[in-house]
Amino acid sequence: MGHPFLKAAALVIACFAAAAPLAADSHAEAAPVPGLTKPAMSARDLVTMPRLGAPIVTRDERYAVYSVTLTDPDTLERAPAHYVPDLSRPESAPRPIEFAQPAHSLAFGPDDSLYFLSDAHPDPAAESRSRLWRAPMVGPGGFAEPDIVAEFEHTDIAGYLLAPNGNAVALMAQLPRECPRFDCEIEDDTLGTGRLYDGEAGFYRHWDTWAKPGRYNRVFVFDIEDGALAGDGTPIDGRDPATGVTGHVPTMPFGGLDDLAWLPDGSGLFFAMREAGAGEPLSTDLDIYFSDLSGDAPQVLTGDNPAYDSTPAVSHDGNFLAYLAMERPGYESDRRTIMLRDIEIGTTRAVTADIDLSFGSIAWDPMGRFLYATAPQVLDTPVFRIDPRSGEIRRMDLIAGNEAHIGNVIPLQRDRLLFTRDSIGSPAELFIAEVDQQGKPLTDIVTTRMGGMASTITTRFSFAGAEDQTVHGQITRLENQTGPIPAILYIHGGPQGTFNDAWSSRWNPRVLASQGYAVISVDFHGSVGYGQDFTDAINRDWGGKPLVDLQKGLSAALDLDPQIDGSRACAMGASYGGYMVNWIAGNWSDRFDCLVQHDGLFDLRSFYYSTEELWFPRWDFGGSYAAARQTYERWNPVNYVQKWNTPMLVVTGEKDFRVPYTQGLQSFTALQERSIPSQLLVFPDENHWVLGAENSLQWHRTVFNWLDQWIGPKASDETAE
Repeated sequence: MGHPFLKAAALVIACFAAAAPLAADSHAEAAPVPGLTKPAMSARDLVTMPRLGAPIVTRDERYAVYSVTLTDPDTLERAPAHYVPDLSRPESAPRPIEFAQPAHSLAFGPDDSLYFLSDAHPDPAAESRSRLWRAPMVGPGGFAEPDIVAEFEHTDIAGYLLAPNGNAVALMAQLPRECPRFDCEIEDDTLGTGRLYDGEAGFYRHWDTWAKPGRYNRVFVFDIEDGALAGDGTPIDGRDPATGVTGHVPTMPFGGLDDLAWLPDGSGLFFAMREAGAGEPLSTDLDIYFSDLSGDAPQVLTGDNPAYDSTPAVSHDGNFLAYLAMERPGYESDRRTIMLRDIEIGTTRAVTADIDLSFGSIAWDPMGRFLYATAPQVLDTPVFRIDPRSGEIRRMDLIAGNEAHIGNVIPLQRDRLLFTRDSIGSPAELFIAEVDQQGKPLTDIVTTRMGGMASTITTRFSFAGAEDQTVHGQITRLENQTGPIPAILYIHGGPQGTFNDAWSSRWNPRVLASQGYAVISVDFHGSVGYGQDFTDAINRDWGGKPLVDLQKGLSAALDLDPQIDGSRACAMGASYGGYMVNWIAGNWSDRFDCLVQHDGLFDLRSFYYSTEELWFPRWDFGGSYAAARQTYERWNPVNYVQKWNTPMLVVTGEKDFRVPYTQGLQSFTALQERSIPSQLLVFPDENHWVLGAENSLQWHRTVFNWLDQWIGPKASDETAE
């Protein structure tokens, strides 16, 4: 999954969803932009927009199921809904699935029965606990009432992966390493509320969660006999902790089902894991293991590579294992190369070594002829078809115009692909395409709804950035708006991330542009999608080339679009983007009327000693703080506080362990001591991202009011200075 600093690129890259315009109760939910013939998208639209999930497909490929997360416009409570489209009749309306209990984590068995997890139970007296259910398919795309396949007295099922032949299932839960069976009764003899750590177990906290000493994400495999589980389950990490392996499967904090892969006959399971221990916060060394389901210690397959190996994918004939690998230990943003292992012989070769792309997903076609994989490439995330025999790599242009962001790719028979596509302009819809033909939409989850709102346009541009290298960017603004339009410089996180053409549920350029601003983003040195050398260029240069790129990129955007008013401008960013806002405050202090800094690094020394994944700063700054103090201090925003003079809004979450919230408190203290107009917004229940619906509305209301005060249509000459 990469480092959540990289995910914070998803935060700053990010984009928000939108729903049918609702009655607004503040400027935060409806922008007063004159001259619009349709309502502008609001923050409430964004928060309540239906969100499409990944599809699944029956074995005969006639039916799919996709899930949509719906948000109640009044209560803001979220719940999933599920639909069954007939892929043989793409023009037909999808059929809703209506079970008595809420369902999530859906998967098809080989007989096209639908499996899912649910905490509900028909007996109201039953304890709320995650159980595995199964609903047989009846009729054309219909399902019978589900029955329970697996439930346990002591253990919640956190996830599952069915064997392709349906005779076994891998169940996941957080359990002590000593537990020999899945339904393990855990005794807690701790006195008081204190947590005691000795450092030998690795992470004592990670992302937004304090570690429970001795507990790990673990996987047990059960046979399925007559629709029910058999036995106590076999741990894939080995029954004996002394001879087996210890770590989290799925990996923490963002691992999922792509960390595991079955052999087609269900006789073994591949999985990715980083061994736990004192060195875990310093290591990016994930390895691929194989369990023969005997309960013995699993076999490590990639032990010769001290860097990242993950995302196992087995060909449908069981002959080959594809996976992603990096070369450099300790670097989470190294190029991800697709490797191919002959399972019987044991030989491995790099399939994509000769192309400068970093792949993020792998899927085999049903015949085993090709691999399909996605990778960022100059503001797009297209899908590539890879011939594992010849090494030929071909970009599949599936959408007229820009590919934008392609995801959730499922190769089908007859050279067809099922996939989702989203962009800055619109959230994800489900598409189907034949090779060499344009994709056709199968859903209208949000497209019609988006058409009822004032449209925005996104213009791509490039310019000569730092060291005269080509740098790319985008401008998003209302389509028919005339100037002067205040400018927002959006700065992505990562820093090895991108502000690509994609939609998400945070920091959406469209929703901000709909308030009457021109949103300018620049993929500065360090961004992904432009070759590994470009990504590596930010190493030990956090405030150097990226700042030059942002300065030149802003000028290039203003030259390109004369409607944008560069004299009214604000810079915004989160994670690394928040760091850059702090850096700008002291190193480009006369350019902006205001700043918005979210989860940004203020003091690199205190950051190093309080963050959790220490491999990240050690790689980007050349070692520990003690070993590379000069580099840390060279790019440390706290050293330039005496030059701060720009009004700043600071946002932070108390559950953020990546950039601890005290970094935000320090920024605010510095602003207050210098009597600089400033505000501090603290979310006690959010981590590195703002995920709650009400919190998202509060975030937008606060940010929009701040922008209004300094550069918006309500800003007076006095407050704008």
